[in-house]
Amino acid sequence: MANTIVIEQPQSIPVTLSSQEWSTDLFDCFKDIPTCCFAYWCLPCFACRTSKEFGEHECLPLLDMFGGSAITMSMRLSVRQRYGINGTLQSDWLYSMFCCSCVWCQMSREIKLRNPQTYIITNKGV
Repeated sequence: MANTIVIEQPQSIPVTLSSQEWSTDLFDCFKDIPTCCFAYWCLPCFACRTSKEFGEHECLPLLDMFGGSAITMSMRLSVRQRYGINGTLQSDWLYSMFCCSCVWCQMSREIKLRNPQTYIITNKGV
């Protein structure tokens, strides 16, 4: 009896958000309570994880300890530019200075919505 190997390429389902606005408001923490709790209780860890999910170095947000919230503002600007979200540098600075944890939560929600996880399901039965 010959062994047969079947190789199939996983098919992805593209999901595109073409809106030029944030998918959630800055204070929409109740739309993702576990994420907001994580950000509230351990913002440095949460910011590092979000930075890594976005493709930046995971320790980058730790630099905010030395310079206010320049990294948070830069990340928000980068997220807006990558996804084509409207906004201004002034609003990015204002939100980053006074609502830092909310900014990280909003960016995390946006990254999750615009970059969905890809799952590969295999059947190794029989």
